Amino acid sequence: MAPWAPIVLSFSTAFAVSYLLVPHIIKVAWYKNLFGETDERHVHVEKTPPLGGIAIFSGVVFALLIWVPNNQFFRFQAVLSSFLIIFLVGVRDDIKPILPWKKFLGQLLAASIVVFKGNVYLKGLHGLAGLEEIPLLWGYTLGILVVLLLINAFNLIDGINGLAGSVATLFSLLIGSWLYLSGAKAEYFLAFSLAGATIGFLLYNFRSKIFMGDTGSMLIGLISAVLLIRFLEWNEMLSHKNPLQISSAPAVVTGLLILPLFDTLRVFVLRLLRGKSPFQADRTHLHHLLLDLGFSHLQATGMLLAANTLIIIFCYYFHASSSLMLILLILAIALFLSGILVYVHRRHKRLYS
Repeated sequence: MAPWAPIVLSFSTAFAVSYLLVPHIIKVAWYKNLFGETDERHVHVEKTPPLGGIAIFSGVVFALLIWVPNNQFFRFQAVLSSFLIIFLVGVRDDIKPILPWKKFLGQLLAASIVVFKGNVYLKGLHGLAGLEEIPLLWGYTLGILVVLLLINAFNLIDGINGLAGSVATLFSLLIGSWLYLSGAKAEYFLAFSLAGATIGFLLYNFRSKIFMGDTGSMLIGLISAVLLIRFLEWNEMLSHKNPLQISSAPAVVTGLLILPLFDTLRVFVLRLLRGKSPFQADRTHLHHLLLDLGFSHLQATGMLLAANTLIIIFCYYFHASSSLMLILLILAIALFLSGILVYVHRRHKRLYS
C-alpha cells in the first residue's frame, strides 16, 4: 500500500458515507417531522432538519473502524466511546431539546472518558508562560476544560450555513497533514475522517438542505480537542532539528481555532458585562453582525473563514516566536478585525434604523 493510501482511504470512506447518508436522513426527518426548535442564535425561519450530525458521526466512525490498523486501534477505543455519548446526547437534543445541565453532564462524561481512559490530557504547557511539565491533576483538569471549551465553542458558532463545518474542515486538514508528515502513529486517520465526513455534509448544508445540529457541532468540537492535544503531545516529542517541530505550538493551535475560540470568549464577555447569563442565546456573534449588514450565509462564512486563514498564515510565519507573545498578537489581530466589524455594524444601524 502506498504511504499516502491511508489518508485517501479514510477521507474518501468518511466522505462517501456522509454524502450518501444525508439524503436519507432528510427524507426520514420530513416523514417523521423531526425538526429542532429555533432560538435567537439561529437565523433560519424555514423548516430544516437539524440531524446532519448523524451523517458526520457515521462517516467518521465507519472510516475509523475500517482503516485504522489493528495494532493502533486501542488508541481510539475510549475516543469512540465518548463519540457515542456525544452522539446520543446530541440527537436527543436536536429532536427535543433537553435541559442545559443535562447536556453539560453528557459533555462532561464524554470529556472524562477521553481524558482518563483515552489518556488524552495536557502533560505540560509546552513552554507557555515559561512552563513545561505540570502536575498530573492539573493536566487532567486542563484536558477536560479544553474538551468542554471546544465542544461548546463549535456549538456556539454553528449559527449559519457552512461556518462550523468549514472551520472544522480547515483545521482537520491542516492538523491531519502535519500529523501524517511528522510520523504520528494513527491520529491522522481521525483528522482526515473528520474532514471527509464534514465535506460530505457541507455539500448539502451550503444549500440549506440540512443542519449539523448539536450532534454534529459537539462531535466536531470533541474531535478537534483530541487532535489539538495529540498535536501538542506529538510536537513535544519531535527533535528541535526536525523542520516540522513548532516552538510555539500552543499559539499555533490558538491561531488554527481562533474563530470559535475568540467568538466564544467575545460573546461570553459581552453577555456578562450586560448582566446576562453567558449561555443565554442572542444575536451578538460575529456571523450575526455580518448577516445584519446584508451578507448571505455563504458570504459571511467565506469572510470569517478568510479571516481565520489569514491568522493561520500569520502564525506560520511567526511560529518561531514565544507562545505567549504570539497568542497576544493573535488576540490583538482578532480584536482589531472584530472592532472594525462592530464599528461598521453600529454605523449601519444608525443609518438604516
